Amino acid sequence: MAGESLLPDEVQRRIREIGRVDVVVGIPSYNSARTISHVVRAVHAGFAKYFPHQQALLVNSDGGSGDGTPDLVRQPAISDYRTLLTAHPLHALHKIVTPYHGIPGKGSALRTVFKIAAELGAKACAVVDADLRSITPEWVDLLVSPVLKEGFDFVAPLYHRHKYDGTITNSIVYPLTRALYGQRVRQPIGGDFGLSGRLAEHYVSQDVWHTDVARFGIDIWMTTTAITGGFRICQSFLGAKIHDVKDPAVDLSAMLTQVVSSVFGLMETYEAHWTKVRGSTSVPVFGFEYTVGLEPIRVNVERMIHSFHAGLRDLVPLWEGILARETLEGIRRVGSLSGETFRFPPDLWVRTVYDFAIAYHKRVINREHLLRSLTPLYLARTGSFVLETPEATAGEVDEILEKLCQEYESFKPDLIERWQS
Repeated sequence: MAGESLLPDEVQRRIREIGRVDVVVGIPSYNSARTISHVVRAVHAGFAKYFPHQQALLVNSDGGSGDGTPDLVRQPAISDYRTLLTAHPLHALHKIVTPYHGIPGKGSALRTVFKIAAELGAKACAVVDADLRSITPEWVDLLVSPVLKEGFDFVAPLYHRHKYDGTITNSIVYPLTRALYGQRVRQPIGGDFGLSGRLAEHYVSQDVWHTDVARFGIDIWMTTTAITGGFRICQSFLGAKIHDVKDPAVDLSAMLTQVVSSVFGLMETYEAHWTKVRGSTSVPVFGFEYTVGLEPIRVNVERMIHSFHAGLRDLVPLWEGILARETLEGIRRVGSLSGETFRFPPDLWVRTVYDFAIAYHKRVINREHLLRSLTPLYLARTGSFVLETPEATAGEVDEILEKLCQEYESFKPDLIERWQS
């Protein structure tokens, strides 16, 4: 079977020793020595506090770290359970620390986690990033309990984030995924998930692990596959996700290309599903929502707009083959604006994204060139959003995002007609 070459002999031996588990938490890592000890302690404490009677396993699937990350995972995490105000758990926490095999990337790391969970008959599985600074023991409960106690198959994370953090998610991935598949999963590429054992088995059985999914598309693939596969979806509020963030104007071309390529590629895979979906519905949320303090993010709007104007000078011949005439005319009008009056209207942005999706699908030009040419337009839209919201509250930002989502949904019939023509 496929898993024989996937799991090293030592891991297979450990699986036979352990026999079975109830819950698996996977931590994919690569050179994460600075943060992974905190993540492991939080996971260990979460098992001790919330699942003391379950057989639990922590899997570190490492990408060949050279900074001692796996050694830190192997170290004891908690010496005195009284500090957690809990009794010593009934079962010891098992650990498997192993390098993953396959295409370098988070997807290959998670494939190993899912395979181990399936081999051990786990009822629930969770995945958390190795570089988290804000993870708490409660995250384990919030990602696992909806599966064990409520019968959900997929638990997406719900975070409070700074209004200028996650701009790719807010302007493209969330509203587009919501419009396509009809489920309002707020963080479809959040990085931290819970899932049922049967969904883990379903993921392992899919023939995608030698594609770009294994390199950089795993998060959106997991979310989309769960939705289109008819699995029960929910969300859990985890508070703040504190991680290293970048100015949205800096070094985002590769990331944008990878994320949008994954979303557009999934549109082709699941065309039969999303072309039948109309509107969207809310998704259940678990956890107590509360206000959190968020780290400030500095945004260089001037650099964003400069990049956009450079695109107008250099990329119009390329855009003429991608964008509808009225879309390009609207973008040219945006180019005539400057300073505080600069705005990239939401309806124009949606038409831009849909034009790019159509052009990607019909392969009008090289796909990598096409996706890279989206970057100046994305920066223009993001810069416009920043100029529009300097004093906006979280609630007001949510209203702006909701209106953008409605624009995506309202233009979807036109997208379907052009996609299928």
